[in-house]
Amino acid sequence: MKTEFDVLLGIDMETDIGSFTSNYEGVIHGTPRLLEIMQRQDVRATYFWTGHSAENNPRSVLAVRDAGHETGCHGLVHETLGDPIFPLPNNWPIFPFEVEGRIKEATRIVEKISGVKPVSFRCPRLWGSTKVVNVLENLGYKADATLPLYFYRNLYSPYHPSSESWTEKGDLKLIEIPNFCDLSMTSNDPYNRDRDQWPLFRTEGTAALMKKIDSFIAYVSERGVRPVLAFYFHPWEFHQMPQGAIDYGEASVTPLPFITKNCGDFACREFEIMLKELKKRKASFKTAEEIADDWE
Repeated sequence: MKTEFDVLLGIDMETDIGSFTSNYEGVIHGTPRLLEIMQRQDVRATYFWTGHSAENNPRSVLAVRDAGHETGCHGLVHETLGDPIFPLPNNWPIFPFEVEGRIKEATRIVEKISGVKPVSFRCPRLWGSTKVVNVLENLGYKADATLPLYFYRNLYSPYHPSSESWTEKGDLKLIEIPNFCDLSMTSNDPYNRDRDQWPLFRTEGTAALMKKIDSFIAYVSERGVRPVLAFYFHPWEFHQMPQGAIDYGEASVTPLPFITKNCGDFACREFEIMLKELKKRKASFKTAEEIADDWE
């Protein structure tokens, strides 16, 4: 008998290559490819928009909405809203007193552009915090799909976080949805990033990712819990990205090769193969809001 499990396809709608550029080629050209694949495979996803990406790409926002996917929020300008996990150059978290105002403004913009009030959130880089979940609770959000399980490794299924510590169960109405990883392997990385799911589907292919998926499903099922596979992808992965150094006025930035490896056609092909493999395993594809409602 196959294990029943849920899948959240989370698409983080941000600038190309995350923090490395200010361009939206991925949103413009990658989003239509994602929508076509999802239509062919008859699956729904949650698209988490930054306020800036929504404001600068209103046609893409409406295309996603009209295709039947959930409209979520991803902060204002892909800023670090929560607690940093590992160092990034010249990238400082915003001050705690700024968090509420920025999330509130991002929510307003996404609602204005889409016509839909977002109830699902995800922090940029999966860097969340206790401050963030309390703000989301006060703003009426239902779901936060932020927790990076590869780093915290303590709660592997959706839960109500504590108002005192977002990585512990508590009494908030908000549902925290962890992003899955391989909990059974031995890690060789100080931050446990080799346990993580991303970006394995395009750097090593679907077969490598499916091994992590099957490991997670087995790990959670053995503990008597229905597995929830929360994924995070980005539209720029589905459009060819520049390789090597990215030039700016006073400097150039060179992402590590794996960051942009196989973006475009290869990523599109492997993503669709992954969906087919998940469907073979009888996955139920749900939005973040639907998962929050189920766990409520």
